[in-house]
Formats: sequence, structure tokens, C-alpha cells
Amino acid sequence: MSPTDGRISLPLLPPNHPLGRSAVTCQYRCANACSHEAPNPSDNAYFGDVVRSIVNRRGMLKAGAVLAVTGAGVAGLAGTAAAHDLGPDGRGHGGSRGPKGLDFKAVAPNREDRIVTPDGYHNAVVIRWGDAVLPGAPAFDFDKQTAAAQAKQFGYNNDFCGLVPLGHDAYLMGSNHEYTTESFMFKGYAVANPTEEQVRIGWAAHGFSVVRVERERRSGKLVPRVDRKYNRRITVTTPFEFVGPVAGSKFLRTNADPSGRKVLGTFGNCAGGVTPWGTILSGEENFNGYFANGEKVTDAAAVPRIARYGTPKGESVRKWERFDPRFDLAKDPNEFNRHGWVVEIDPLEPTSTPVKHTALGRFKHEGATIQVARDGRVVCYMGDDERFDYIYKFVSKDRYRPGNSPSTRAHNKKLLTEGTLYVAQFTGDSPAAEIDGTGKLPADGQFDGTGKWIKLVSGDRSFVEGFTAEEVYVFTRLAADKVGATKMDRPEDVQPNPVNGRIYAALTNNTDRGKVGAKEGPTEINPRNGNKHGHVLEWEESRGDHTATTFSWRLLLVCGDPNSADTYFGGYDKTQVSPISCPDNVAFDRFGNLWIATDGNALGSNDGLFAVPVDGRYRGYLKQFLTVPVGAETCGPVVEDDFVLVSVQHPGELDGASADNPLAHWPDGGTAQPRPAVAVIWKSGCRVGE
Repeated sequence: MSPTDGRISLPLLPPNHPLGRSAVTCQYRCANACSHEAPNPSDNAYFGDVVRSIVNRRGMLKAGAVLAVTGAGVAGLAGTAAAHDLGPDGRGHGGSRGPKGLDFKAVAPNREDRIVTPDGYHNAVVIRWGDAVLPGAPAFDFDKQTAAAQAKQFGYNNDFCGLVPLGHDAYLMGSNHEYTTESFMFKGYAVANPTEEQVRIGWAAHGFSVVRVERERRSGKLVPRVDRKYNRRITVTTPFEFVGPVAGSKFLRTNADPSGRKVLGTFGNCAGGVTPWGTILSGEENFNGYFANGEKVTDAAAVPRIARYGTPKGESVRKWERFDPRFDLAKDPNEFNRHGWVVEIDPLEPTSTPVKHTALGRFKHEGATIQVARDGRVVCYMGDDERFDYIYKFVSKDRYRPGNSPSTRAHNKKLLTEGTLYVAQFTGDSPAAEIDGTGKLPADGQFDGTGKWIKLVSGDRSFVEGFTAEEVYVFTRLAADKVGATKMDRPEDVQPNPVNGRIYAALTNNTDRGKVGAKEGPTEINPRNGNKHGHVLEWEESRGDHTATTFSWRLLLVCGDPNSADTYFGGYDKTQVSPISCPDNVAFDRFGNLWIATDGNALGSNDGLFAVPVDGRYRGYLKQFLTVPVGAETCGPVVEDDFVLVSVQHPGELDGASADNPLAHWPDGGTAQPRPAVAVIWKSGCRVGE
């Protein structure tokens, strides 16, 4: 049954978790964040409710001093796409082609233990957990793992993936290793009593891998190479350096590092971005779950600061604090402040020390992506992946210099150390009564409005009353609460479109929206109560200037089953689109089409990768390009002309499964244990989508 014929029966299977994710994934990845109260207790009102009294029915502001109308922008786009009679293969009557770059037959929802791609496409594993990265790495042996071996092998649960070109058909591929699921890594694993060697294997399986890959023209595959010059493993014990305005801060000093400038490792890394100067940014996200005994912290000032990021109580799930006291908050609470940053890794300089950027603020960074503005300054867009948290951007003080000379690269690598940090505030243009939480479109036919960037801090100057600059950088969530930032439904990946210049954000879900009690209700920017499927936001900065402080916005997608009244696909005919749930990561092809990876499909199907045009007559015509294996999450999409990369994270993580009882076997099949991996998808003799 085609996902474009409007007759799909969903869900295929009841999800194990309210958001389609297994309990073990929630436990190890985010310390069961959804089962706890969201750590944003602020009562800052949705700005749309504040200003609606001065906004008329069409949203033209009568108080220009409050928000500047941003001109044409997103609000000036065509309101509703026309319905087009396209067949399930994406072609119209007479064989006419559909949207450029998306000429493939959409994949149907399924629960298969494999990667499912459109007809005519091929897929293969590039590299999997345990494969060799560094010279001397032994062959992977699931039953005989060691920390020494893992430190030379590809890590676990790869998330973000980025390519830095080396030459013709050769790249340096950077992959985050977000978290470990020990019950799937070791047979006979004792959750309450892990061995020290198992803990050290976990340390080595986190972090980051840099691997040289080369494309075989004949086969289409990407093949990893054990490159002695470039390949690299970064783990929980790798030295990092703090850079930027609060390097050396009293809040970053610990017993192990009284300088506040050196820190070991990175973990909980989610999405990221490749910079124009050839480095890779990686966001530290669910770091709080790695710490223990937060309830035992006695410093009165530290307690609410820790709580705003999710206080870890009792022992941690992995028990790391038993083998390294820095993970015990009762012994040194400042170690908590040394995580939750954006890190930068230079794959072209494999002996360089990776850095943590304090100028970009500290929160649960999904990722960080760069846009060079008209005046040469760089703008970094970021989402804070938590229910009711915020969207941020950073504008550098200095300007980007094109070129690859050592001096030019050295200059560009400092661009993120000084600038101005902002948080977003959104307002809708519809009367409050029209946003009733059901997902019903307001009378003007779309969820849209305007917004502004609120300045938080620049250099050593704070713009937040009651906060020093140092406090804004380290306790960014609290500062954003203070200025009335707009609470969002888990803002994850935020990326600028290189073709149309607009910015797109994946808002994954928020089942607490409108919950009885003190939870914030629906807003035009987050229009559904109990939002389990998420939505995709689009905005344009004023005058197309990425350094501007005002913008116009609207929702491109309100996700879910197209047969449901509470979904919206850019105005496109919903009988022809694929169902989608829980958007997470985004990417773009050379035509400017938006590609969306999902995490936690609440419709009962496997997660997948989707593509949708954002302009013209096919705007909103969403098609599913692939599904990942059962139990897995689709991460880190890279969309090139000739191939697509996806990171397949936690395959086989199903309730009731474990290393002792595997219920899925991708990628090796048979009775093999499931292993996270990066996969490549291509079409013989053609570019992707053609």
C-alpha cells in the first residue's frame, strides 16, 4: 500500500513508549527525561498572548516599537499549495516529473529489520560499532571486548555525521557517539553492579570518531580506511580546552582542574555541523544523566542552577561515579557546569586539542550550524532539546575569511569565541480563541507570525537583569527564562537553507503541552496540546540578513497521520503525502529540498528519512525516502548529489530485548547482535532523487 494514496492504516504496532521509543532507550539516552517534570519552572508568558491586543486580525502590528514587521519574508510566501494529481511514483499525468531532486517512489511505513529504500536504490554499511578506526585496532569480538580495543574502534550509537572533503571522492567523516546502552553491549550485564572494565569500555565507546572514507565509483559504496594521519578517536577521557569569555571561570573550576580551563571528554553528543573552515561542531545534549547524587548538593546557589538542567538523583544508570569521583555531584558540583557546551573538533589537524565554546552558552545543545552573513560575520543557530525550552543564535564579533591557509584557518577557528548570544521570542498573528490546542488552522489558513531575537550577553556585558555575563554563559537557561523567551516543543536541529536562506527547526514533540496543571497551553508557534508528533518551523530573518534581530515565521509541517485533522503539510493535498512523526535532524539537497530524520515514531512504524520541497507548487509534498531497521533511530543525514548517509542509532533496542535476548540483528543478520552503524544509500548511474 503506497504512503501517497491516502489509505494507510496506522499505527502498524502499538509503540512501547508514549512517543514510540523503548524504555531502555529512554533510560540510557536521556535518563527518562519524559517521565520527570520538565526542568523549566518559569512562568514567562507566550509573547503572542501579550501582544495580541495590539495586533489586528491580519497580524499587522500597530505597535512597531514592540516588533518590527519583517516585510515579505516567510509571511509573503504563497499561502496554500495547489493539489496536484501525482501518482505514487511521484510523477504526474503523462509521466511529467514532480519536484526536482525527489523523483523516487515513496517508501511505505513498515517494521522491517533492515534499511528499506525506494526501488532502484542500494544501501550498504560504511562502518559499524567496533570496526577499526586506528592502526592496531583488533577485529571486533562481541564476547571479548576491552577498553583498549574500543579506544581504537568505532564507538557506539553514532548520531551526527559530517563530511569534510579531502580530495576527489575522499572525505574525513566525523561521527558523534552519543551514548551507550550497556545492556545491549554486554551479555550478562548487571545493571546494579557493572565491572570497572565495562565502565571503561563505555567511556571509550562515547565521544567522536574521525574516519577517512573513499567512494568507489564502480560500486557506489563509501569505504572506510584506517588512515594513520587523519583517523582519530575522542572519548570520555580525551583532554578538551575551554575557550571564550568564561574560560577559567569560578563556575568551571574543580578539584581536578583548579584552572577551570581543562576538561576531560565529551558525552551525550547529539547533532552538529560542519563549518565553512573545515571543522566539526558537536552539541553536548543529555549530559545530566551521567551524574549522580544531585540531591546531596548543599550549596544553596548551586541547587536551582543544577535543577534547571535536570537534577540527577541517586546513583547514575551507568554507575560511573564509582570509578571517577568527578561524576558525583555531592563531591564536586562544578563538574556539572563543564558539560552542556558546543565542542569544535578539527579533523584536518588530528593532533589539535578539541575545544568547548563558552560564548555559545550552556544548555542541552542538539547541535550547532553555521551561516556566513552578508557582512562576513558568522551566525550559529542552536536548539535546546527539552520540553518548553528555547531556540538561540550567536553572531560573531569578527568576520569570516575565505581560504585555507594556516593563518586564515587559525583566524576562522576563533570566530566562535567572541560575539553576541540571543534567544528567540515568537508571536502569532491570530486571535487566541483560534488556537484551541486541536491543531485546527486559524482563519487565515496557517500558523504564522513574527518574532525577535532578545540579546542575552556580548563579551563581558550582560543584558539580563540580575545576571552577570559569567552567569549568563554558564546558566543560559535561567537567563533566557528571565527575559521571557518562547517555550518550544523540544527544539532540536536548526539549520539555514543554503538555497532560499530561510532557517528550519525540527520541534520533535511535547506531550506535556497543555497538560492539566501548571503546563503552558497551546500557542500559535506550538499549536497542539499533547503534541506527540511534533512540527517543523520555518523563518526568515528581516531583509534576509542573518544578523538581524527580527524575523517572520510560519509552520511548514504539523506532523502525524495525514488522515488526521490536526496535521498540516504546507497546504499540500494530504492524500498524497507520507505520514511522519517526531522530526529530529534536518539537511538540504542542492535544490533546497528539506530532508528530515525522525526519532521515536509515535505512529508505530520504523523511523525514517523524509524529503519535502519548501518552495513552489510542490511545497509540503512530503515523501518518505527510507526507513531504518526496527528499534532504530534515524540520525545525522548527509545528502550529497551522488549518495545519502544516515546514522542508524540503537538498532534492535526493543522492550524485552538485550544482549542476552536480541530481537533484531541488523546489520549483520542471522543471529548476530545488532550494532549501530553509518549506512550509505545510492542509485546506480544517477544522482540521488533523479
